[in-house]
Amino acid sequence: SVLALNGKIRKVGEKMFASNGKKVDFASALKSCEEVGGTLAAPKNEEENKAIMDIVKQYNQYAYLGIRKGEASCQFNYIKGKPLNYSNWHQHEPNGKGEEKCVEMYTD
Repeated sequence: SVLALNGKIRKVGEKMFASNGKKVDFASALKSCEEVGGTLAAPKNEEENKAIMDIVKQYNQYAYLGIRKGEASCQFNYIKGKPLNYSNWHQHEPNGKGEEKCVEMYTD
């Protein structure tokens, strides 16, 4: 709870969202999360999305989300393969024309 009080952890329902603020690639970020028993954050509602955005803004850098491109170029799924049940794309996103394999959240 000390970390939560210092603003390093956000709690939404039964989920905890946190970041160490390090810049790494998608695979390394996922591995770091899994090593401590978690996974990359994947918002499933507006409140979770806001908690992740708060962390992104706190570190002032983008964060990878636990969402990847699916089989179809316009389809995205959660890491475990389930289809998205919540999305809040920035205007004109996704714009990778099928080339982007992972999803990032930026400060805007």
